[in-house]
Amino acid sequence: MTAARAARITAFLAQPVLARLLGALNGEGQETRVVGGAIRNLLLGEAISDVDLATTALPKETARRGRAAGFKAVPTGIEHGTITLVGDGASFEVTTLRQDVETDGRRATVVFGRDFAQDALRRDFTINALGLDRDGNVHDYCGGLDDLARRRVRFIGDAATRIREDYLRILRFFRFHAHYGAGEPDAEGLAACIEGRAGLAGLSRERVRAELMKLVVAPGAVATLRAMAGAGLVVPVIGGVPHLSRFAAVAGPGEERVHPAFRLAALAVCVREDALRLRERLRLSNEEFDRIARLAAGLEALSGKSAQPGMAVLRRLALRIGADAVSGALALGAGMAKGAAAQAMIAELARTPVFLPTGRDLLDRGITAGPAVGRILESARNRWIDEGCPADRAIQLALLDAAISSPA
Repeated sequence: MTAARAARITAFLAQPVLARLLGALNGEGQETRVVGGAIRNLLLGEAISDVDLATTALPKETARRGRAAGFKAVPTGIEHGTITLVGDGASFEVTTLRQDVETDGRRATVVFGRDFAQDALRRDFTINALGLDRDGNVHDYCGGLDDLARRRVRFIGDAATRIREDYLRILRFFRFHAHYGAGEPDAEGLAACIEGRAGLAGLSRERVRAELMKLVVAPGAVATLRAMAGAGLVVPVIGGVPHLSRFAAVAGPGEERVHPAFRLAALAVCVREDALRLRERLRLSNEEFDRIARLAAGLEALSGKSAQPGMAVLRRLALRIGADAVSGALALGAGMAKGAAAQAMIAELARTPVFLPTGRDLLDRGITAGPAVGRILESARNRWIDEGCPADRAIQLALLDAAISSPA
């Protein structure tokens, strides 16, 4: 182990809240270790979002010890052996060691155990099966350290068996490869994913959506999605033909447009019908659907034109669907402007000042509340755009007054 890695482990275990928790959950015949993604990321020097622990103690004992150490115990998944312990602004999922006794391709029926090796063997990938005890020893039962060094995402044991236990592991295989892998996906894992792809249809839409949204923003998403498409595994997920070249243009290294909904739209959306299909297929949130549907409106409005719309047209469109949607459509190649020209228009759109007058200004001018307020404001905004979007409020109010006199 390198000195830098050892130092990271020491600093990690020295965190007061974690040290207090490990002190409470170890001893008197019980052992608790940090497991999973936290150890993977710790060894890689990457950010750690969640800290999960595995323990020989049964859930009631975990809760008792946690409360005695000043933590709040929440039975978030007690039927699966999981207690969430909350303290000092941090939360930890603590799960009793388990063995699978029955699987149906979606969820597993488990029994509790006391064997860390058996618990590790039921996990999905070798790099996710590492453990760290309170003394700083890394436990590796599946070759995860070697795979981590090689940047290889590999199923534990027989890949096809792991997938049949939970078909979501197909998407997780590609998602983890996109984030942690290098080169081509593991050949055995890829073959097993192709063999088991029919099982994707039985997964809940919410679970599929969660994995896909993480995949499209991963550093290696472009190459990984190409590998998925080559294996025939993208169409069953999005329900349409993927736009891989367009996705690659906005999802490469250094790209700032990393909102998952934008990335998904880049991959799968051209028209509103595509957005509607994704909402149904993936159970998109209202915010995600709104973002994707507005982007689809921008793509439809700007595509197929014989000439590039000017800034006035783009700004009017932005008033209707949002500047982010217009900028996104331009970034995806809608309209005649491409490359640097499109980026210049996006930058110009971003510099557009805010139109400050509101309905209150009209009420102050004696306009009665009602439909006329909206019509006059729209007329004033159009005049403002025609004048080049001046930022001065006095000029904007003068345009508002002109719209009151002649709202057409």
